[in-house]
Amino acid sequence: MPVVITRWLIITVAILLASQFVPGIKVDTLSTAVIAACVLGLINIFLRPILVFLTLPLSILTLGLFYFVINALLLELVSRIVTGFYIKDFFSAFLGSLIISVVGWLANSFIAGHKIDKPDDPDYIDLEKRDDGKWR
Repeated sequence: MPVVITRWLIITVAILLASQFVPGIKVDTLSTAVIAACVLGLINIFLRPILVFLTLPLSILTLGLFYFVINALLLELVSRIVTGFYIKDFFSAFLGSLIISVVGWLANSFIAGHKIDKPDDPDYIDLEKRDDGKWR
């Protein structure tokens, strides 16, 4: 659960950074950015996989660059849902989605993810058959 909250805060900061650097993106308050990050996360969970699947041939044709267009469209959708979060045009949404993606990628690379812990003393014994026919 702390990882989810941390990633949510990272996306909130990314949205605030995008609103500072892209002239066409405006966020009224900090709470608006938090709500926009929550809505963006929910849209990315439920709607993005469907869009990625439906546009898979186009994504293959463009070597994956169409994913940036999908991110921009989803960011515009968030701006229409959340009051106080405004995006002027598609180009602003495209630049904002790039900033949000890069900031989220950089920050999430430092968060401890799904690491596989290999125990020092395993619960199994690794046996091998020797030349004399006995397992050791």
